[in-house]
Amino acid sequence: MVLLLMSVTVLHLITLAMLLIATIEKSWWVWTDSEITDLWYNCFHDNVTNNWLCAATNENDWLQSVQALMVLSAVLSSISFVVFLGQLFTMSTGGLFYFTGLCQTFSGFTAFAACLIFTFHRKEILDDSRDLTAGHFGYCFILAWLCVPLLLVSGVLYVHLRKKQ
Repeated sequence: MVLLLMSVTVLHLITLAMLLIATIEKSWWVWTDSEITDLWYNCFHDNVTNNWLCAATNENDWLQSVQALMVLSAVLSSISFVVFLGQLFTMSTGGLFYFTGLCQTFSGFTAFAACLIFTFHRKEILDDSRDLTAGHFGYCFILAWLCVPLLLVSGVLYVHLRKKQ
């Protein structure tokens, strides 16, 4: 039981870290090695100063929905972890972690929705006249997709997890 509890906790923390990296870091879309776009900024690498120069992205409804869903997913996963720790120390023996599992599952669904919106509406989100075949998805987008099944699996595990001595 202790091994299962530790495994679920480690899975939750890894997933939360991946989700935060996917939300905050750059590289949702990579045009070239020196030009990237994320949920918040369009960045260019200046070779002279060896720094990234970033400007805010053009706001549109699709981008705002992806931003909101990714932030909501990170918040729900954080709330889920805090509630889990609270339930772990206050819940009576034999209780189930329903609320924790529900928050974690909703976090997975919101990340899934954000990834789907970015996948299908990237032309409008990127708001660029260039051909999209000149770029590709970045590692943060892939991390967000990897978070979806991990969040859903950990949510289901929490629902079936029962507190014992």
